[in-house]
This record gives sequence, structure tokens and C-alpha cells, in this order.
Amino acid sequence: MTDIAWIDLALASARPKALGALLRYFRNLDTAEEAFQEACLRAIRTWQEKGPPRDPTAWLIFVGRNSGIDAVRKRAKIQALPDEDVISDTEDAESDIVERLDDSNYRDWLLFICCHPDLPATQQIALALRIVSGLSVPQIARAFLVSESAMEQRITRAKARVAKAGVPFETPSPQERAERLSIVSTMIYLIFNEGYSQADPRHEAAAFSDEAIRLARLMLHIFPSEPELMGLLALMLLQISRRPARFNAGDEIVLLEDQDRSLWNQPFINEALALLDKALRHRQPAPYQIQAAIAAVHSRAKRAGDTDWVEIDLLYRALERLQPSPVITLNRAVVVSKLQGAQDALDLIDPLGEKLGGYFYYHGLRGGLLKQLGLTSQAREAFDRAIALAHSAAEAAHIRRQIDKMQEETTQPIAK
Repeated sequence: MTDIAWIDLALASARPKALGALLRYFRNLDTAEEAFQEACLRAIRTWQEKGPPRDPTAWLIFVGRNSGIDAVRKRAKIQALPDEDVISDTEDAESDIVERLDDSNYRDWLLFICCHPDLPATQQIALALRIVSGLSVPQIARAFLVSESAMEQRITRAKARVAKAGVPFETPSPQERAERLSIVSTMIYLIFNEGYSQADPRHEAAAFSDEAIRLARLMLHIFPSEPELMGLLALMLLQISRRPARFNAGDEIVLLEDQDRSLWNQPFINEALALLDKALRHRQPAPYQIQAAIAAVHSRAKRAGDTDWVEIDLLYRALERLQPSPVITLNRAVVVSKLQGAQDALDLIDPLGEKLGGYFYYHGLRGGLLKQLGLTSQAREAFDRAIALAHSAAEAAHIRRQIDKMQEETTQPIAK
């Protein structure tokens, strides 16, 4: 009897390729998904009793295709296909059908379909988590703090948009691949950040970071020579390496400079640095590679005081030139405060107020800089605005501690 844990792992691993092949065959997301689910149910029953097939993915594609055809015929009131035992015992027929459905030019395009430009980012993420990652609607709904019915509607609307757009289920052209790859990378990083921001590892969304890394590995397997994919994976590995040190036992945020660096995951760091080195050898600098290079500078510093802020400043300037953004300028302001002081950093971010007025981190940083300059009342106003914009209880609590500390410092008696 085959272990059920092994079967679960095999089904999860086979999902992108098998579902992608079924989608190419049926050209309908719902039909392909239903066919794959039926194949998985049959696999759980059959593999436990008879053992796994030589090629689990091929088996799932073959059985899924036939169960899908069966379902379509039933809906059309046409005679159904033979029973599953007859289908499963067809020797190596799986290999023949898989060759036709899933040749070397068509592999794992599910992410490209989920990231169609017509879909808003929220629908891209929800659809990818449902179709590619196989998460249930209740799991995704809990992670995004919305009702199951609302999430079901979001996914249904996304599928309808894909169908209406007439997305071709074929290998994209080189130009289409390049354009869509950027969208796919963005979507993967959005999934990562949904999980990375969670303080509670028990929260549904906390696992999204690991799933994003898995998806990035999948894409890099398909496109092994894409330096920006290497940069994206390196960036996420460097960030996730700090996870054990980012929050204390009370789920309170621990700033980078205060983290216990002995808790950082060194194997992740080593893998990321090797990936980044490989990416940079291509001499095609792009945003994720530069962000990964910034994170790498932090990872190489044994102590916060050893951080090479000059190098980080140069990297941020390069990132600003490549991808101008008020958020990137905001991040560079932190570096400026380390190198030139709080006033220069404040002068850099003050013009960003109109664009970043609704951004938590803008007001949090501004409050911290004003606090350093002794402008207590203005700092308090900025901190209050940050609390109102906080995305989580941990963020709000962190700002509250800054306010409490500032109040303690201003009420302490002056030593005579």
C-alpha cells in the first residue's frame, strides 16, 4: 500500500504540468480543473491499492482527459466512456496521449494564463493560488480576510475574463513571453509579500511566502537562463532567511538593525548569493536583481554596524534610475539618514507626501526622522497617521512603542 503522504506530495508536484496539459486540451479552466480533481480522487483510491504508476503526471493527464471527456459527454447526453478500470489498464497509453498534450514546447503555462494583463492583481493572485497552487477557496478567503462567497466570486470573475479575452493556450511568442514573464514575476512577489507581512506563522497567508518561492523555482526550471527570475528567487530567499528573527515572542516587529542575526537561515542565504552571482554574470541588470543585491549587502554584515551603507546607496540610486518610484526613494531615504543624517533624509521624502500620503511606511519613517530631530509634536502627528494606515496589529503596535518611547524621553527629568 502506498503512503498517503507520498500521494499528496506527488499530486501537488504534478499539478502545474498536468493541469496545464488538460487546460490546453479542453481550453476551459473549469473543465480542466474538474478533470484534474477527478483524476486526483481516482489516484488516491487506485495508487493506495495498486501502487503508483511509473509516471504519475502522465497518469493524471491521461485519466483527467478521459474523465473530462466523460463529463462533457454526459452533459451532452452522449454515451459515457468505459469505466476507470478499463482506462487505467491500457498499458502505456498514458505516454502516447501525454506526448500529444504536453510536448516540450508547452509546459506549466498556467501562471502565464492566470496573469493575463486583463486581470487585476487581486484576481491574478486568487486565480493563481486556486489553479496553480491548488489551495481551496476557504483557504484563500481566510488568508485575504474576505468571505468564501466573495472569494468564489473573485475567482469566477477571473475565469470569465480569461475566457472572454480568448487567451490562446499555446506557447507564447518570445515577445509575449517576455511581456508576460514580468507580470508573472510581479504576481509571485505579491504572493510572497502577502505571507511575509504576517507575524503569526499559524495564519493562512503565512504559508504564501513558501508557495511563492516554490512558484519561482518552477518558473526558473522552465526558464533557467532568465537572470531576473534568478534575482527574484534570490531576493525572496534573502528576505525569508530573516523570518525567524523578524518578530519576537510577543509577535512584535523587530527592526533589521535589532535582529539576532544568528537566527537567520544561512542555507537560504548561501543559495541566494549563488543565484545572485549567476544572475549578475549575465550583465542584464534589472529591478529584482538590484533589490536582491541590496538584501545581500545586509546578509553579508555580521552585525548591523558592519553594514556597507555606501554600497546600498549606490544600488538604490541605480534602482531609481532603472525603475523610478516614490517607494524606492522612500527606501533610499533610510540609507541617506544613515550616511548624512535625519534632516537630509527628511528633505528627500517631504516632496513624496502627495503620492505616499496613504502609505503606512511613509508616515512611519517620517515620524522616526522627526523624532530624531527633536520635533516631538510633528513626529506624534506622523506616527498617529501611520497607526491609522497600519495593515496589521503588529505594525500598529510597533508605532505605538515609538510614541511611548518618545513620551518617556520627553518627560524624563533633566539631570543637574
